[in-house]
Amino acid sequence: MEAPELGCAAAAAAEEHEPLHARTGGGLAAAEQDRPHTTGLGGSAVAGHASDQIENMVPVKDRIIKVTFNADVHASLQWNFRPQQTEIYVVPGETALAFYKAKNPTDKPVIGISTYNVVPFEAGQYFNKIQCFCFEEQRLNPQEEVDMPVFFYIDPEFAEDPRMVNVDLITLSYTFFEAKEGHKLPVPGYN
Repeated sequence: MEAPELGCAAAAAAEEHEPLHARTGGGLAAAEQDRPHTTGLGGSAVAGHASDQIENMVPVKDRIIKVTFNADVHASLQWNFRPQQTEIYVVPGETALAFYKAKNPTDKPVIGISTYNVVPFEAGQYFNKIQCFCFEEQRLNPQEEVDMPVFFYIDPEFAEDPRMVNVDLITLSYTFFEAKEGHKLPVPGYN
């Protein structure tokens, strides 16, 4: 059986969204990683991922992981939200790029905020998002539709963890909520 092409959906998405310069990971990985910042495309960098660490990762080519994507919206938020790809194949130690799409179909501006989850839970400590839109308020004007990138990698140490030996499928799931003053979203505790 031939191995699937790695990151094909992410590569196609990167070509469609060329300004990100993320097809090879160079543009975003070289960006300053020691503090969160807004990217202008509905995303933010996640603190704690030094670019030299990412550039020096050694891919584990013999370990192919299928990553699937899920999107949910809380009943109080009238948005359309979906992943632009259902799955991609990655290897630990290589960066990948995926996109979600959000649309505000209402006639008024709405602010949403998302949280994420990684399944299986034990794999969450190895799933590292370099750039994402979670925990940041996203304002969408009436009828506005935006692409929301997720730039990530699976830590190469994933392949060395005996608990991960039978894990070949990881699901990244986001849920959007209407942003309300004083409402705090739970942060997943994978580490």
